[in-house]
Amino acid sequence: MGSPVAASNTETAILDRLLAAGRKDLPAEAARYLLDIDFGPADRDRMNELAAKAQEGKLSQEEAAEVENYRHVSHLLALLQSKARKTLGPAGSPS
Repeated sequence: MGSPVAASNTETAILDRLLAAGRKDLPAEAARYLLDIDFGPADRDRMNELAAKAQEGKLSQEEAAEVENYRHVSHLLALLQSKARKTLGPAGSPS
């Protein structure tokens, strides 16, 4: 069983602490930029391909690592975009 400190040092947990609620909000322009970031068609196609192979139980070790890379990046992007939405508020303008 891992220590509580190690469990709280995932990439997402570390980034979350960097963007902690007690810190100043992002500049509105940066928040809007973050909300515009999304995976392109090639990455979406690859994620769908990997998901299909995973459902069939046919992922190689390299492909499983690739899935983890996409998962990590997706979580980090979601965290950044959450901070951006908090900055802009419900109306899409700085709160």
